[in-house]
Amino acid sequence: MNKPRARPNLRPDHNGTQRAQFESNKKRIYATQTICGICGKPVDFRLKWPHPLSPCVDHIIPVSRGGHPSDIANLQLAHMTCNREKSDKLVAGGQNVSAGVELVSNRLLPLTFDWQNV
Repeated sequence: MNKPRARPNLRPDHNGTQRAQFESNKKRIYATQTICGICGKPVDFRLKWPHPLSPCVDHIIPVSRGGHPSDIANLQLAHMTCNREKSDKLVAGGQNVSAGVELVSNRLLPLTFDWQNV
């Protein structure tokens, strides 16, 4: 019997050409940001994976939706649970009337569970 072969991870920020730049930008984000870009609450860097509130890096525009895998402008700090809840969703933000540019925001996502009170 043939075993099904595992599908290789094809994302460039995981194990491809963009990996080194992603890791460098991840360090910059961890050093400069303290607030979750999705829920707007502080991130506690003392918490480590697999804690639901541990820090991670979120792609504002998901790679699966055409977002750049390692561009610092497409990365933000997030809680692990917020990032999982967001998944690959795109959330339209408000209009910046003065600049005529649409802002992309993730803070409008519904959070189904309050992990702060666990």
